[in-house]
Amino acid sequence: MDQYIDQIAAFIETNQAWAGPITFLLTLGESLVLVGLFIPATALMLLTGGLIGAGTLSPWIVLAWGIAGAIVGDALSYWLGRWAGPNVLRRWPLKQQRSGVARARLFFYRYGFASVLVGRFLGPIRSTIPTVAGVMGMAHGRFQLANVISAALWLPLMLAPGYITARSLGTADNAQQIAMMIGAGLSVLLGGGLLVAMLRKRRVPARQRRGN
Repeated sequence: MDQYIDQIAAFIETNQAWAGPITFLLTLGESLVLVGLFIPATALMLLTGGLIGAGTLSPWIVLAWGIAGAIVGDALSYWLGRWAGPNVLRRWPLKQQRSGVARARLFFYRYGFASVLVGRFLGPIRSTIPTVAGVMGMAHGRFQLANVISAALWLPLMLAPGYITARSLGTADNAQQIAMMIGAGLSVLLGGGLLVAMLRKRRVPARQRRGN
C-alpha cells in the first residue's frame, strides 16, 4: 500500500494540473460506502497538504476539487440508501460489516443531523453514515446541508497536518500562520464535540418525558 501512496504522491507532485481531479477521486472514494475502507485517502491528504505547504500546489484548487468529491461521495451513498431501502444493509457486502453498520445506525438514531455532520470525522463509520441516513429516511435538504458543511470542514483538517509540517520547516515568520491553522482546527473539533453533547442532553430529557 505504501508503494501506491508514494507513486500517487509523486505523480501529483510532477503533474500539478492533475492534482485537483485526483483529489476529487480520492475524497469521492473515501466517502463512498465500503469503498472508503480501501482507499488510503488520509495518508494522501497528508502528503498533499505537505505539497501545499511547500508551495508546490495551489490550496484553492485542491480544496475546491476535494470538497466537491467529498460532497458527491456522501450524496451517492445517501441516495443508495434511499433507493435500496433497509435491504441494502442486510445484503452483501454490507452484510459482512454488521458491527460497523450497527454502530452507524445507533449513532444516527441518537444524533440525527449531527451524526452526518460529525460522522465524516469518525473513521469506522465515515462511509456508512450517509447510507444509513438514506435508509432511515432523513430529509434530502437536511442531509445535503450537513453533507456540505462537514465536507467544507473535513478537507482542510485533513490537509492541515501535512501543511503545518511543511510550513514549520520554513522560517519563523510562518509561526503565526501555523498557530492560526491549529487554532482553527481545534475550534472546529471542539465545536463539533459540543454540538453532539448538547443534542445528546436534549434527547435524554425527551425520552424521560415519554417514559413518564
